[in-house]
Amino acid sequence: MEGAATVNPLDLLVEYGKRVDPVMEKYLLSNAHPDFAEAVLYPIKMGGKRVRPALTLLSALAVGGNAEEAYPAAAGVELAHNYSLILDDIIDHSEVRRGMPTVWKKYGLSTAILVAVHYRESISEALNDTRDPEAFHEEMARVIKLLTDGERLDILFEQAGREDEPYVLSKRYRKLKLEEYLEMVEKKTGALIEASCFFGGLSVEGVDDEALTALRSYGKNVGIAFQISDDIIDIFGEEGKTGKKVGGDIKEHKLGNIVVLLALDELGEDSVLSRVLRKNEVSWEEVSAAINEIKKTNAYRRADSLRKSYVDAALKALEKLPDSPYRRMLESLAIFIERREF
Repeated sequence: MEGAATVNPLDLLVEYGKRVDPVMEKYLLSNAHPDFAEAVLYPIKMGGKRVRPALTLLSALAVGGNAEEAYPAAAGVELAHNYSLILDDIIDHSEVRRGMPTVWKKYGLSTAILVAVHYRESISEALNDTRDPEAFHEEMARVIKLLTDGERLDILFEQAGREDEPYVLSKRYRKLKLEEYLEMVEKKTGALIEASCFFGGLSVEGVDDEALTALRSYGKNVGIAFQISDDIIDIFGEEGKTGKKVGGDIKEHKLGNIVVLLALDELGEDSVLSRVLRKNEVSWEEVSAAINEIKKTNAYRRADSLRKSYVDAALKALEKLPDSPYRRMLESLAIFIERREF
């Protein structure tokens, strides 16, 4: 049976990711010059958990639809995710993602920008094949603007660097409130995951507003929990599991990490962590010293409690949907996000 309730969440993501990959390739190769095909396909060939398209397909199934009718929407949200990652890596000067060179590092900056533009138009082509293109396009435009503003805020929360960027220097946040962090996370991560679930419901004809609202609420809360998990893993993860060095957010001066924010709330301005965040050049030894200081605070416990509150809200939203194997899969994905270590 499609999607048995006993499927491990990770196996589930791989299964559904495989289904959407050829659909994404179809849209990416549409109107792409043969010489450009390798670069265009590279971001999705790098892999990834495929959380967003899996949520789209499962959401469609959870409201009585079938996976196939949600394929274009699922492809659209994963293309949007990769579109944002291409640009994030350029903005953050990141050279490695998923253990591989980033697009700009492998192909050059100008090519990476062109690949990103190609992705944006491939999203549009995918949404043209949905049940209600106008509604899908309107939602995607809104979401990409939210993603953009979330990235803008994340940059402004950085405590050093970007000395050649006048806008950042004039607007940079020196202090950050929890609600400002949550606004950034809701936009940068929550908005697209919310749209992924909403798109699944919208792909099914005749779905009522209550079910669509439930899927939106589930996606938004799962998205915020997902980012909080990322923040926790960045500080407390194991390199052998994550495939990247611990403390990358500290090295990049990011105050927009919930663990860092909560630790500073206890440690104050006169702390190793605060000084390291505001240094233009930070060594990994300094990152390690800052993490050791964080470990003496209650930041992990408080961040974990906050993550759990969003997972609980997501699970509560699902109660509006009829019980089914697919609803239980969405529940298991939320629980996996709460507990994940990579």
